[in-house]
Amino acid sequence: MSAPADPHPPGPDSATRPSSARPPLRSRTVFAAAHVVADPRAGTTPDRPAAVDWDATLAFRHHLWSHGLGVAEAMDTAQRGAGLDWSAAAELIRRTAAEAAAVGGLLACGVGTDQLPPHPAALADIRRAYEEQLGLVEDAGGRPVLMASRQLAGAATGPDDYRELYGHLLRQTTRPVILHWLGPMFDPVLAGYWGSTEPDAATETFLAIITDHPAKVDGVKISLLDAAREVALRRRLPPTVRCYTGDDFHYPELIAGDDHGFSHALLGIFDPLAAPAAAAVRLLDSGDTAGFRAALDPTVALARHLFQAPTRHYKTGIVLLAWLAGHQPHFTMLGGLQSARSLPHLRRAHQLADGLGLFPDPELAAHRMRQLLTAYGPEAEDA
Repeated sequence: MSAPADPHPPGPDSATRPSSARPPLRSRTVFAAAHVVADPRAGTTPDRPAAVDWDATLAFRHHLWSHGLGVAEAMDTAQRGAGLDWSAAAELIRRTAAEAAAVGGLLACGVGTDQLPPHPAALADIRRAYEEQLGLVEDAGGRPVLMASRQLAGAATGPDDYRELYGHLLRQTTRPVILHWLGPMFDPVLAGYWGSTEPDAATETFLAIITDHPAKVDGVKISLLDAAREVALRRRLPPTVRCYTGDDFHYPELIAGDDHGFSHALLGIFDPLAAPAAAAVRLLDSGDTAGFRAALDPTVALARHLFQAPTRHYKTGIVLLAWLAGHQPHFTMLGGLQSARSLPHLRRAHQLADGLGLFPDPELAAHRMRQLLTAYGPEAEDA
């Protein structure tokens, strides 16, 4: 028997694009790392090039811009290195950059080395791979985010290799970049990045790269899920360098800040939280820190659920919520990663998001969740 049709058509974000972006937030620079919408009808397999639904993917970027958020494109949340190959990522960057230019949307784009084979590479090849991607992002008009490289993690013999390679890239970039420190909880292959598995030593190398080239660094994105370490590092940055929190566990307190400063944001959790996150930061714009915390603190339970270990599979919950909210007509991911989380995990994600009022049409969300449960059999629906 075929599943019943949705009681309502998908929401407006899946079909239309706003004519302009809302004015950006004033007190903080905020990017949402955006997911991609797979094409479920494409005849592909996990080891073949990614098949992307371009209309739905770009419509979701307009949804983020419509709330005044920036878009962080072709990052981890877009399944970079986990289904989104470099060819598709390059096309995604070009298409999103054109849309951003048309509406005045803020855009940052990931620069990596994933066009290289997964096996070990020479440092010279890694440098050229970074240069290729950096050139594409700069030509497209995006703000480059120098992402951590799996190949560099495997090839570097110590801190000096990181300082030399990053220094080479920073000397030639035409605009300031965002440096990204992605912890091994997001990608185990990145353990020991910056030349040491000891966090304090790694921090010193990271800071040395920044202080060597402060005019070439717009900011740093810290994705370590360690609020104390982020605050300590933030206080040591040059005054012109922003700290963008990538901490999906502690973001309200880090964005609110303290007497010594605050973090801006580049967060995957702001993909499903676009509306409440933007509304909360606008409270900060008006000087209402208590209101900001009251608005955003309740969302942390959902974030901690979606990003629970193994953290790298948080994208599955992100895409589930986009489907339930009506931003896309299916729950399918690149590489079949919709299967990366258990049914109880997905069900709890729906409950937490519904409790926060995240769904424009709660009836549609509930109906789609029942469809998913039914696909697992009647026992799953009754559990």
